[in-house]
Amino acid sequence: MSEPMRSYLDFEKPVAELDSKIDELRALAASGSDIHEEVAKIEEKAVQALNELYATLTPWQKTQVARHPQRPHCVDYIEALITEFTPLAGDRKFGEDEALIGGFGRFRGESICVIGQEKGSSTETRLKHNFGMARPEGYRKAVRLMEMADRFGIPVLSLVDTAGAYPGIGAEERGQAEAIARSTDACLSLGVPNVAVVIGEGGSGGAIAIATANKVLMLEHAIYSVISPEAASSILWRDGTKAQEAANSMKITAQDLLRFGVIDQILSEPKGGAHRDPAAMIATTGDAIAAAFAELGGLDPSAVRTKRRQKFLEIGRRLG
Repeated sequence: MSEPMRSYLDFEKPVAELDSKIDELRALAASGSDIHEEVAKIEEKAVQALNELYATLTPWQKTQVARHPQRPHCVDYIEALITEFTPLAGDRKFGEDEALIGGFGRFRGESICVIGQEKGSSTETRLKHNFGMARPEGYRKAVRLMEMADRFGIPVLSLVDTAGAYPGIGAEERGQAEAIARSTDACLSLGVPNVAVVIGEGGSGGAIAIATANKVLMLEHAIYSVISPEAASSILWRDGTKAQEAANSMKITAQDLLRFGVIDQILSEPKGGAHRDPAAMIATTGDAIAAAFAELGGLDPSAVRTKRRQKFLEIGRRLG
C-alpha cells in the first residue's frame, strides 16, 4: 500500500515547504541527478524546524494536533494491542451506537475489557461512527460492558477520543445526561482496576463517562476539557472566532492537567505528533498501559475502589 498523503496543519507551513522541496529533489535524484548531499541537508533542516515547532506549541496548536485526521484512532490501538478482540453491540434498551466501541479480548495474554470512542478516518467511517460522539445507548453499552467485566474480574481499559457526547434532540430525549452520569458512576463503582488513555480529544462529559479511572494517562499533545474552545468562545464572548483565545486560557493541555492532578502520566509523542509515527505511539501507549495495570495488580475490590475514590477527592482538595 502507498503511504497516505501527508496532511499539514496551518502552523506547520515551514515544514511543509521543506518537505515539498525534498520531494522535488528526490524526484530529480531518481532521474539520475547526484544531489543526495543537498537532500540530506534539507532533510536535516526539516527535522530541526519540526522539533522547534513542537517544542513550543500553544494550547490552540495542541488542539489542532489532537484533532489531526491522521492521528491513530481507537480502532488502531485495538488492532495493534488487543488480541482475540470480540466486540459486543447494543445497550439492550434502544440500539447499537457505533461511536463507542466495546468488547473483550486479551492484552499481553491477559483478559481485558476495552471501551473506546472511534471518530473514523474516512468520510464513510466518520459518518458510521458519528465522529466519535456517542448517544445515550453508547454510554449504556459501556455500563453493560463494565458491569460484565466487574462480574468476571476483568480489568477495564478506556480509550478516550471525542469532541463530546452527541447533543442532538433524539439523544437528549433518550436521556443523554442520565446515561453519562450512570456511566461515570459505573466507572467509580468498579471493583476491578480501570485505566483510561486520552489519545486525542477528551471532550467534556462524553470523555469523563469512560475516563473516571484508577489511572488516567494522556498523550503529550492530546487535550482534555470541560468544553471545546469553540463552544467556550461562543459562550464567553458570543463570538465563535475566539476559539484560539479560549484554548489558551482553559488549561486543557496534558502539561496543565498533570500539574493539577487531573491525570497521572503524560505519554511522549514522536517528534511532530502521533500521526507522524503511529506504530511508535501505539507501542509506547501499550507499555504505559501494562505498567499502569501492573501497579494496580493484586489489589482487592475494596482497595481498588478506595484508591480510585481518593484519587478524585484529592483533585478537589488540591484545587480547592
